Amino acid sequence: MFKPILSALALSGCLLASAPSTLAQSGSGLTLWSGVRREYILQYHTDFGARPNQWDRYKLRIPAKKMKQGAYKFIVTYPDYYDGKFDTDKIQVNYGNKYKKSATIAQVDWDQDNYRLSIELEEAIEPDTKVQLKLSNVKNPDFGGTYYFHCQVLTSRGRPEPSYLGTWILSINR
Repeated sequence: MFKPILSALALSGCLLASAPSTLAQSGSGLTLWSGVRREYILQYHTDFGARPNQWDRYKLRIPAKKMKQGAYKFIVTYPDYYDGKFDTDKIQVNYGNKYKKSATIAQVDWDQDNYRLSIELEEAIEPDTKVQLKLSNVKNPDFGGTYYFHCQVLTSRGRPEPSYLGTWILSINR
C-alpha cells in the first residue's frame, strides 16, 4: 500500500528539484532579498538561456496596472558593469493581449556612456495596457551575474520628468 505513495512522492520530488533550475534560466524567478520593493519588481523572459557571452532575446514586461498614464517613451537604465551589447535595429515594443500589437518606433537611442537605452514611439501606448519591450540579438555580458534594469517612461500626458515603473532583475547564468 505504501509503495505507490512512496513512488509518487519520489517522482514529485525529482520534478520539483528540476523545475527551479529550468525556470531560473528563462526568466524572473523567486526573488527574496533584492533591495527592490516587491511591487516594483517587473517580470522578464529570455529566449536562449541567459548564458554569458552568448546571443539572446530579452522580453521585458510591464503589467497594465503599472501603465497608469500610458507612455510614448521608455527609458531603460542598467548598471555600469553590464557589458552586454544591444542591437538597436532589433528592438520591438509589443502591447495588448498576448502582446499581439506592435508599436511603431520613432527612434532608439543607446547611450553606452550613461548606460541607458531609450525607445521613443510614434504614438503613445494607451493607459492600462500591458507592454513588452522585446530586445532581440542581444549579446549577453561576458560574465554571469545579476543585473538591475530600471524602467522609466515619459507619459502621454506631457509630464516633463520620467516616471519610474519598476526594475527587471536579470540573471545571467554562470
